[in-house]
Amino acid sequence: MAHPETPPLVLASGSPRRKHLLQAMGLTFVVHPADICERALPSEAPRALVERLALAKAHAVAAEHGHSTVVLGSDTVVVQGGEVLGKPRDAEHAMELLRRLVGRTHQVLTGVALVGGGGARHEVICVESGVVMRPADEDELRRYIAVGESLDKAGAYALQGEGRRFVVRVEGSESNVIGLPVDETCALLRKAGFDPHLR
Repeated sequence: MAHPETPPLVLASGSPRRKHLLQAMGLTFVVHPADICERALPSEAPRALVERLALAKAHAVAAEHGHSTVVLGSDTVVVQGGEVLGKPRDAEHAMELLRRLVGRTHQVLTGVALVGGGGARHEVICVESGVVMRPADEDELRRYIAVGESLDKAGAYALQGEGRRFVVRVEGSESNVIGLPVDETCALLRKAGFDPHLR
């Protein structure tokens, strides 16, 4: 719980995964998804992209709340060979993305931003994890896509779901791959006056 004098916390995301991870910190918060354009700028590096979008989401929501509110924004991307792989458009696109990931190592980057005081104060970080995947054939990939969890996930897989079957190991934060790096987010929240306690 936040201290009585601490501003209320708003999560600028509709992601059930981020909501669950934030709830696991024992915090009271409200969910207010941000409505912004999430396309990358020309030649924008993945780290710059997630930091910019996390901050833009938090600022957009902070503009609709009072000066006593702290807003948490976040954005996660999957990167293979320096290229950002977004969410699949359909099942065939999901196959295309997964073919590029299995049997190789890719990176997951998450930007986390806190904006408070009506947007006057802000802080943003980026956390990177490596994900090593085993090889998989076409039939196995299609069976996974048929499960239905691919279409709203960057890179077309969910570490916290059936997608874990392809993952050999995660180098770094597992919660970062899911969508919110817990340890680093806790540190940001403590600096803002909140008191997260992992359950």
